[in-house]
Amino acid sequence: MPTTKMVFHGSDIEKICEVYHLNQKDIVKFGANVNPLGLSENVKKQLASHLDILSSYPDRDYTTLRNTISEYCNVPAEFILPGNGSSELIALLIQERNPKHTLILGPTYSEYSRELSFSGSTQEYYHLREKDNFVLNVDDLCHTLEGKYDFLIICNPNNPTSSAITRENLRKLLTFCAEKNIFVMIDETYVEFAPDISEITSVTLTKEFTNLMVLRGVSKFYAAPGMRLGYGITGNLDFLKKMKEKQVPWSLNSLGALAGELMLQDKDYIHRTRELILSERTRLLQTLEEIPTYKTYPAYANFILLKIQKPSLTSYDVFDTCIRQGLMIRDCSSFECLDGEYIRFCIMNPEDNTRLLNILASL
Repeated sequence: MPTTKMVFHGSDIEKICEVYHLNQKDIVKFGANVNPLGLSENVKKQLASHLDILSSYPDRDYTTLRNTISEYCNVPAEFILPGNGSSELIALLIQERNPKHTLILGPTYSEYSRELSFSGSTQEYYHLREKDNFVLNVDDLCHTLEGKYDFLIICNPNNPTSSAITRENLRKLLTFCAEKNIFVMIDETYVEFAPDISEITSVTLTKEFTNLMVLRGVSKFYAAPGMRLGYGITGNLDFLKKMKEKQVPWSLNSLGALAGELMLQDKDYIHRTRELILSERTRLLQTLEEIPTYKTYPAYANFILLKIQKPSLTSYDVFDTCIRQGLMIRDCSSFECLDGEYIRFCIMNPEDNTRLLNILASL
């Protein structure tokens, strides 16, 4: 067992098992933010019966997949670029946009900063404020952007705060950015978990603004991080064409393309996921609000951020206590722009959530 503080990423399951001498199958992964229902059984069966598709190249334009995404998101198919996970699309977008000065809404996912480090762009963070419950002040952000930046990165709902920006505020922000020639990338990895998706998604705004690209994927909501399927949406067709020209041909394999079509049309799975997440998120927040050790915040994603308010208790203490009982949460001390002691955990099955609540209440 470790005698000094160690910080693990949400996906560091192998490292955690090695350090704590645990077996992966015995750990509940509260740190991974993946749908606890796992891969859809219907999708599993259909993929298993179509493995011969691997003997053929995918359609280079992914026509059927783009049409499926088009119907799912209610945007024209020509607005859509599928890719090998959102990571590939983030890299392509930054490479093609070639920004000089980037502002990142933080605290947030570290991959944005990593990709920017290869581009030569300066990068700075705009800190969401804890005193505002991590709710964005759009006017203040616009003031910060004025004359200083040409690229803005937003995760909505945001990781790790689980806060979100409404579509009307996004429209206000995009209008300002369009006037100032600022391109905006919005990562909507967690948007399908929101109580009301239409209230916060910016996908429909791609019909109004050409300085916008929205990224989505199937890793979290559809429990398929190993599929590496993501897609970008933009109404800037010239920009999308240039991204596609730089993309490796057949970036997404045949099985991944088929899986995407099946997942986005699995209405029963979508309904069961939203029913589980929405009900459990409400139950968890209501219970945690009664525990004075923690401060809660409004949550739109499938995870909850807690601020530890007990002076003698650290985020590492909570992580260590939980992992020793087979529950892997996220110690948030490695996140930029997050001052204080915070933990984050995703919503799992009710019985596992109750186990976690009991441990948190005991500290």
